[in-house]
Amino acid sequence: MGTDSRAAKALLARARTLHLQTGNLLNWGRLRKKCPSTHSEELHDCIQKTLNEWSSQINPDLVREFPDVLECTVSHAVEKINPDEREEMKVSAKLFIVESNSSSSTRSAVDMACSVLGVAQLDSVIIASPPIEDGVNLSLEHLQPYWEELENLVQSKKIVAIDLTAFAKQFDIQLLTHNDPKELLSEASFQEALQESIPDIQAHEWVPLWLLRYSVIVKSRGIIKSKGYILQAKRRGS
Repeated sequence: MGTDSRAAKALLARARTLHLQTGNLLNWGRLRKKCPSTHSEELHDCIQKTLNEWSSQINPDLVREFPDVLECTVSHAVEKINPDEREEMKVSAKLFIVESNSSSSTRSAVDMACSVLGVAQLDSVIIASPPIEDGVNLSLEHLQPYWEELENLVQSKKIVAIDLTAFAKQFDIQLLTHNDPKELLSEASFQEALQESIPDIQAHEWVPLWLLRYSVIVKSRGIIKSKGYILQAKRRGS
């Protein structure tokens, strides 16, 4: 194991929370896989390469501090929206809740996306069906906490428009969504990417809470200016 991997392993062994953000994938250059066949393949590749880039640039001071929260990112790809151009951009996000019983993840994800992109609010947020136990039918009881949190975010002007895909289907509301798999990120797939990037780590200790995929589109031209992923994971028992 190289020095970079040892430092990353030491930090992850002590931290409680991991924030991973890819930055603008259009800025990745050589890092980006040319043609991922699926969204899941693209995401796996993004997680792995973000972890690799982060571990290769760890500041020695960070190892001495052992922070509770690790900010893992591809620094050269980070790109905030120019305030002078904000009105010309549409900022959209799709949120995947990975860990059940975490409706508060909705606010955490939206706040982090706003911070990463340097904006006060997101123009639209679609939330995928939250996870439920096998054999349990999805009902309003499962959806209500997430919907209420989204409504609160609209009232506080963090989001302009919202949708909950399962909620909309139940009431026959047509949505314009990507053909994503039901589970874009699972606990197992995240742990696999973590293990591949940082060998000998106790990857099973880490659980992803949520994943947010965002895009920034130039309204007048329909051109994607920025897109990327943000996720939050926690260490079990923390």
